[in-house]
Amino acid sequence: MSEKKLFLIDAFAIIYRSYFAFGNNQRYNSQGLNTSAMLGFTNTIVEVLRKENPSHIGVVFDSPGKTFREEIFPAYKAHRDEMPEDIRLAIPYIKKIIEAMDIPMIAMEGFEADDIIGTMAKSAEKEGFTTFMMTPDKDYAQLVSDHIFMYKPGRGGNPAEKWGVREVQEKFEINHPEQVIDILGLWGDSADNIPGIPGIGEKTSKKLISKYGTVENLIEAAEMDLKGKQRENVIKFAEQGMLSKKLATIVLDVPVSFSFDELKKTAFKKEELLELFTELEFRGLAQRVFDQNVHTSSTRPSGEKMPKVSIPAESKAKASLPVDLFNQPEATPTAENNEEQVAEFKTFDSERDKKHYLLVESETEILDLVAKLKQVSSFCFDTETTGLESLEAKIVGLSISFQDHQAYYVPIKEGEEAITLGYFKPFFENGQVEKIAQNIKYDMNILRGAHIEVKGPLFDTMIAHYLLEPDMRHHMDLLSETYLHYRPIPIEKLIGKKGKNQLNMRDVPAEQVTNYACEDADVTWQLKGVFDKMLVDSGTKELFEKIEMPLVSVLARMEQEGVSLDSKSMEDYSVVLEREISDLESQIITLAGETFNVSSPKQLGEILFDKLKISDKAKKTKTGQYQTNEETLQKLANKHEIIAPILDYRQLKKLKSTYVDVLPTLVNGHTGKIHTSFNQAVAATGRLSSNNPNLQNIPIKTAKGREVRKAFVASEGREILAADYSQVELRIMAEISEDKGMQEAFINGQDIHAATAAKVFNVPLAEVDKTMRGKAKMVNFGIIYGISAFGLSQRLSIPRKEAAEIIKQYFMQYPGVQRYMNDVVEQARKNGFVTTIMGRKRYLKDINSKNAIVRGYSERNAINAPIQGSAADIIKKAMIDIQKEIKAKQYKSTMILQVHDELLFDVVPQEKEKIAALVKSKMEHAVKTNVPLEVDMNFAHSWLDAH
Repeated sequence: MSEKKLFLIDAFAIIYRSYFAFGNNQRYNSQGLNTSAMLGFTNTIVEVLRKENPSHIGVVFDSPGKTFREEIFPAYKAHRDEMPEDIRLAIPYIKKIIEAMDIPMIAMEGFEADDIIGTMAKSAEKEGFTTFMMTPDKDYAQLVSDHIFMYKPGRGGNPAEKWGVREVQEKFEINHPEQVIDILGLWGDSADNIPGIPGIGEKTSKKLISKYGTVENLIEAAEMDLKGKQRENVIKFAEQGMLSKKLATIVLDVPVSFSFDELKKTAFKKEELLELFTELEFRGLAQRVFDQNVHTSSTRPSGEKMPKVSIPAESKAKASLPVDLFNQPEATPTAENNEEQVAEFKTFDSERDKKHYLLVESETEILDLVAKLKQVSSFCFDTETTGLESLEAKIVGLSISFQDHQAYYVPIKEGEEAITLGYFKPFFENGQVEKIAQNIKYDMNILRGAHIEVKGPLFDTMIAHYLLEPDMRHHMDLLSETYLHYRPIPIEKLIGKKGKNQLNMRDVPAEQVTNYACEDADVTWQLKGVFDKMLVDSGTKELFEKIEMPLVSVLARMEQEGVSLDSKSMEDYSVVLEREISDLESQIITLAGETFNVSSPKQLGEILFDKLKISDKAKKTKTGQYQTNEETLQKLANKHEIIAPILDYRQLKKLKSTYVDVLPTLVNGHTGKIHTSFNQAVAATGRLSSNNPNLQNIPIKTAKGREVRKAFVASEGREILAADYSQVELRIMAEISEDKGMQEAFINGQDIHAATAAKVFNVPLAEVDKTMRGKAKMVNFGIIYGISAFGLSQRLSIPRKEAAEIIKQYFMQYPGVQRYMNDVVEQARKNGFVTTIMGRKRYLKDINSKNAIVRGYSERNAINAPIQGSAADIIKKAMIDIQKEIKAKQYKSTMILQVHDELLFDVVPQEKEKIAALVKSKMEHAVKTNVPLEVDMNFAHSWLDAH
């Protein structure tokens, strides 16, 4: 083997692996900082240097932002969870440790670490190096050769694995390592969201590639060789398979600049590294590496919130001090080191050891729990169910906690739900007792299915955290790790990973469920204690109690009510769209002069730019194919008559596949309605979102898109009432900017776009024409989102100079708007956040960034968030007030949908006048403003006709 031995380390793969290797025993220093990722990563590097003694070494990082793979497949890695907060905080420290070890770090914008490592490894091979790619990622196996190896670090006492050509051949059952790409093209990769071909898993992909050699060969042979569903899938998803192969292919020509001399292993910078080890309290590691003790405090206050941390200050030491790490005997844990490690883990786990979780099965045990519940004014609960769809799932068990580290689990047998839950019904329906849960709306819907209505003050830890950190994830495991320094038992431990072999919670013995279920209730109870104080400190407690929590019950009722869908009309419309799509396809092929796959961006690009040559400035993606996205095609609309039908074709295909064909499949078999799920903790602006289906994105800009709304209809014997705020964001802009001219236009009932046009173009209101009004409308809405002269020129297809003049005139006529924009950005720079009229906060961590592009994005958010967030607050307040009145008056009409600034109601004919008056009053007077809020309303059979 070559004396030139290069190790290339996949940074994030090793960081994540190091972090999760600690499991429930996460490591913290005395300041409450989770140091698991730092310690695990550093230990791994030290062991590699000691055991493998490389001559050259480098650490390769992924770069933030999109790569070329997202350009060709937007869903690439789209389902991955956001980076855990503990890892995000660890990255700056890890980079400092790498710097102190004097190891080069390499990254390249637009490319992933595997592309950079692949490029460097192949280059090193030509220079006579033996290269080890240090990663657990199987994708790297495609790069293995006689001089390039995979190095999978050891874990759990197991030694490291080195994969050469023979190991890859054996593990993947192939002739050449390059065929790993073909296997992934068929099999896909769930970690990266690479789809592969449906029905082909790991074993089948190996078998097929062993026989056919490549994905291309398999596709070509499918018609003749394959049978049944496999044949059907390979033919139907051939293009998807080829796309998956492309996504899985590691690029070997990344334009990364590096020198092998720079990668030579050198001595550590001792003083810098010791300073870091001291701060992070790596006592055992410091003694092992430097034979030197690190003195730190050894305890962490129980329950202390993990602080925000910054990158350590630069060390004053300039010189690299020689450390003879590589000639030391391999370290063996001493008794002292073992005691240190145990002590540190006990610090973390000491409170957990006190947990008292009880299985409650007999009537005597249930009555004992009931007696305890009678003594409390607040309790936390969680339901265990057979599934995630609250209207379909059945309850399996109930966990309850009302004291730290103590919880009870009550299993509920099938057929005995009413009997068992009957003991607890009085507590859930007691309006004086506070109910606490994580995502409480789900549990409320589950209990509603068992004829229990959860009443009283509510505390949802998910929504509390959403108000505190709107840009973070809010799932319980993350919250527990971040604020309680504890990783709960994953559900996969009980029911297995997703797939056909995953168990139903009802299949798991109650004894095994107890710890998991009790832990959820216990952790949520403890999180409530943390978040309650934080809500007060952040000034968002009133928003939480008066808007977000009352809204939960409103949304739960809307979800249960659902909305009727005319499925037959959607099925008929699907046939119409299919015919129109086919006609457009024929038209496009005729204009192209040859047959090709119109849905293939690659083939379309070749037709447009190689054959038809409609532009000599065609841009290409990083993979070499032409860009044919909608924005690109819109700019070419006047270049060739083929563009218009292509855009229409894409629009109709998306409309059909996303809505028209899908909506009828979402109708509930029992209720005959669609029951969307409303999300309070997704949009950082405070806006509600929805899923299954996502009703916020149903198209309304085109006639064909609006047809979808026509299928949403009133229940039998009722009518739809649509109530829509008129220009609410502009009215809020006028309100909070206190611009006199804009306020007067609204107060006087003027058309705001015409009024703006009259001011900007300096003409009487009566002389404003359609073009002027259109430009003013674009500016009015664009200003809210921080539009630039360039952006306005693009939207209006006018010269940038003219756009700049329009914006200049706009600010001259509405000086209060400009003053507001300047002031709110300045406040954001000072405070780090902006607020809505009801105190909702939007945090802007990049508002003071030195990067102008990043900073500009935050500045636009600073301007828009108070406006959009206030609009969200207002409609939420209106929904709460309306539902309260509907309940008080015992109306039979129901509120069924909220989409953007619009509310929909399913109205009994006898209540039409009363409901219309109620809705208009509550929406227009949800908050007190100088600028009047106006609501447009209409009754009809369908949503489209009522809108």
